[in-house]
Amino acid sequence: MTESTYLAMTMAGAGVAPAPTERPIPQPAADEAIVRVRATSMNYHDLVNLMGLLAGPWPRVPMSDGAGEVVAVGSGVSNVVVGDRVFGAFHPGWPAGRPTPAGKKHMPGDSCDGWLQQFQPFPASALIRTPKHLSDVQAAALPCAGTTAWSALEMGHVGAGDVVVTQGTGGVSLLGLQLAKARGATVILTSSSDSKLEFGKTLGADHGINYVTTPDWEREVRAITDGRGADVVLDMGGAQTLAHSIRATRMDGSVAIIGVLSGFGDAAIPVSVAMMQNIRLVGITVGSVRDHAGLSAAVASAGIVPPVSHVLGWDETPEAMRLMQANEHLGKIALEIP
Repeated sequence: MTESTYLAMTMAGAGVAPAPTERPIPQPAADEAIVRVRATSMNYHDLVNLMGLLAGPWPRVPMSDGAGEVVAVGSGVSNVVVGDRVFGAFHPGWPAGRPTPAGKKHMPGDSCDGWLQQFQPFPASALIRTPKHLSDVQAAALPCAGTTAWSALEMGHVGAGDVVVTQGTGGVSLLGLQLAKARGATVILTSSSDSKLEFGKTLGADHGINYVTTPDWEREVRAITDGRGADVVLDMGGAQTLAHSIRATRMDGSVAIIGVLSGFGDAAIPVSVAMMQNIRLVGITVGSVRDHAGLSAAVASAGIVPPVSHVLGWDETPEAMRLMQANEHLGKIALEIP
């Protein structure tokens, strides 16, 4: 590496482990900023990508989330300046409003190079200043998981006195817990591990349900809520959890369909329950740049710190993948960029 080059961890093809490649340090286009990347974090989406299961151009740099500081800006950029600490939106082409195919087309790490590199040219309009109380590692844990949780709570209009159920102890679930508590909601957390439920309670969870020892956990949700059900359920499992989530939701409540952690198969759902209870089923795919900004403001206002259980070197993506597949993490797994 020379003074005019940098290193990027590049996937040469589907399922090929990222390896360092030398690239010339980029110059910003008129609407771009160049970010000196300090950290990225792994999402389930990144795991699937690293396994070679997502189509896209090859070679490419993986990882959808990242944070660092601005080192150069293009001539038309006014929202960030050199020296700003920033983190990038998951959907840089979706500024606000309803999702469209065009807005969701480009995703870092998939359709274009992601954040597992030392320098990242990025649309300046899709960069948000990092909350001052967060490190770059913590900020890198927010874009996908945090914006997804924020969008789910916004969709359900969650406020004080509402009841939110969130599943598991991954990034989306634990950030959903923290954001819901900041809104004044009661939070019920589900997990297969009693120790992880106890960790969730340290973040503010009001109730914990072990879905292994209580497989029909929706009945416990009903009992906790005096038969009413939850206002919003963040469904992370997909095929094996969606029916339970519907039955755990109150009349005129909402289920945010977020994850497919139990598999990509079709879900058998209680259609009559969803119909008679007027339950809304809404798919959530992260959110817009405006949602990302809303998340950042909420995190800054409430002083939320995203849980990061493992911080690895950027060349340790195989270990990060192993940790996620083994479900050994709590919250997020981060990679530092040297």
